[in-house]
Amino acid sequence: MASPTRRSDLAAWLFLAPYLALFVTFVLIPIVYGLWISLHSWDFMLPDKPFIGLDNYISLMSPDSVNFSPFWQSMQASAIFTVASVPLLLVVPLAVALVMNANFRGRNVVRAIYFAPYVLGVAVVGVVWRFVLDTNVGALNWLLGALGLPDSIAWLSSLPAAWVALVGVTVWWTLGFNAVIFLAGLQDIPKELYEAAKVDGASKWQAFRNVTLPGLRQVTAFVTMITIIASANMFGQSYVMTSGAPGQETRTAIMYIAQDGLQNFRMGQAAAASWILTLALMLLSLAIFAVFRDRSGGETA
Repeated sequence: MASPTRRSDLAAWLFLAPYLALFVTFVLIPIVYGLWISLHSWDFMLPDKPFIGLDNYISLMSPDSVNFSPFWQSMQASAIFTVASVPLLLVVPLAVALVMNANFRGRNVVRAIYFAPYVLGVAVVGVVWRFVLDTNVGALNWLLGALGLPDSIAWLSSLPAAWVALVGVTVWWTLGFNAVIFLAGLQDIPKELYEAAKVDGASKWQAFRNVTLPGLRQVTAFVTMITIIASANMFGQSYVMTSGAPGQETRTAIMYIAQDGLQNFRMGQAAAASWILTLALMLLSLAIFAVFRDRSGGETA
């Protein structure tokens, strides 16, 4: 007869089995298969898919001597978007969470307003803002003209206006999600700490710096990591709003991978590009965990 411990382990594995089956089928196998494809000259239009080793990686990692290769241009675009959007998606949601954490009439309505855009799909967001930001008939340029400001800004086809538009729309769209996470973290900080800080004569800024920020260390690490990953994988906003314009300046790495694999049928090179992006994000993740490592030597999670 099986021991209680063995039966408990068996029950645990049975509960995990459906998830493990989905994970292996839709995550693990595609990862391994993608690595296999990246080592071949994989063209949908050709019957032969010869093994070429690391040639796809070497081709992608060798920038042109004069200009960046298309892949490195797309990586640069992803880096620009990530550097521009991540700080805003940390500071603005935290400020919103601090407001939503206060007691005032209509607090739940304010929470719903800030979170509402996040439930929209990227296609809806992109189409709506593409109309709002249109150079000729867009509501934003009309409003700027009504205020006596320049009203012919090409928000979606010139630099740096295109980046301002993409970053601004993304912050508007997704800040509600980060704000909710920060709000949960704020509500988890013991109120006794704030009371002790008040007794010691700490100002609101001192209480924020010495109580709120340390209490949000793990939450901030989590929000930073998921925001960096989401920003580095930005695709829909650029695809719908700017189509990579002007030129290919706003074509991100994910957009390049999708076009190279699904439009140009070079799945081997696209798979190699996706692995390079994945490795870059893994290294960045390690750096983020190192930055948010507890001073006591423990990990953030």
